[in-house]
Amino acid sequence: MIWGMFELRGVSKAYDGVHALRGVDLAIAPGRTTVLIGPSGCGKSTVLRLMAGLLRPTAGEVLFEGRAVTAEALPGLRRRMGYVTQDGGLFPHLTGLANVTLMARHLGWAADRRTTRVAELCRLARLEETTLGRYPAEMSGGQRQRVSLVRALMLDPDALLLDEPLGALDPMVRFDLQNDLREVFGTLRKTVVLVTHDLAEAAYFADEVVLMREGTIVQRGSPADLLERPANEFVRQFVRAQRATPEAGRVA
Repeated sequence: MIWGMFELRGVSKAYDGVHALRGVDLAIAPGRTTVLIGPSGCGKSTVLRLMAGLLRPTAGEVLFEGRAVTAEALPGLRRRMGYVTQDGGLFPHLTGLANVTLMARHLGWAADRRTTRVAELCRLARLEETTLGRYPAEMSGGQRQRVSLVRALMLDPDALLLDEPLGALDPMVRFDLQNDLREVFGTLRKTVVLVTHDLAEAAYFADEVVLMREGTIVQRGSPADLLERPANEFVRQFVRAQRATPEAGRVA
């Protein structure tokens, strides 16, 4: 039985004997936004990279719609996943348009199909199409992230994976992009997994929050569950520390 679009079953990940994850079981519901949150080094980005097939587990298995994420399966599976990193991950020697359409051209999409899709996604991401004529170094941080989002959505993937996509942006740009990202998520209703260290940001986006600590899941549930029904003292302290920051009050 498939009980999640993504599943981690007893997954551990170790580097030189040091565990980043310890026996994690997690199912990601389709069509919802799940936010992985926790302090630095808790394993949240490792979970995302395992889902994307960028890492292999030391123990356990990772599945996408019931199919193991293996080296053999990855070429087909990755076309069904969009991935956005903190710095955007754009190729510096390619224009924005070349970055966005790279895989579509590789797959043999006709020029008019590419043009139509790019225009549609630029409207959705509130990105001026003229920006795509620039190289990444000529774009602002916010523009690079919007281009990265368009690239991630180009093939109309079933799932969108975002690893702290707003973490490197200044507060005003981040505020605007938060609003636009939530609108994109609501419009497309794709399966979204987003990593952040910011509880306010998690509460703003999430249908479900997964709070991690030292490679394990401490609590999962709605944002209200963490805020109003913390599972233990660590969760209470984490929420208290986040609420003490000025930004937390905006969406808590």
